[in-house]
Amino acid sequence: MKKFVKNQKGQGIMEYVIISSLIGIFCLVAVKEFGTEINKRIDYMKTQVTKGIDTRNGIRK
Repeated sequence: MKKFVKNQKGQGIMEYVIISSLIGIFCLVAVKEFGTEINKRIDYMKTQVTKGIDTRNGIRK
């Protein structure tokens, strides 16, 4: 009976490790995708801001 109880505890720990690993992987992928989208938006804003600036004199067109 004691061996059966030990097996149940080990199984519970393994399930916890697997679930927490999957959640961690999901979070990493989500943060990477979010960062990519933020970079795209920042690049777009940068081009919009610099589009109207004359870089030779620093004067807006």
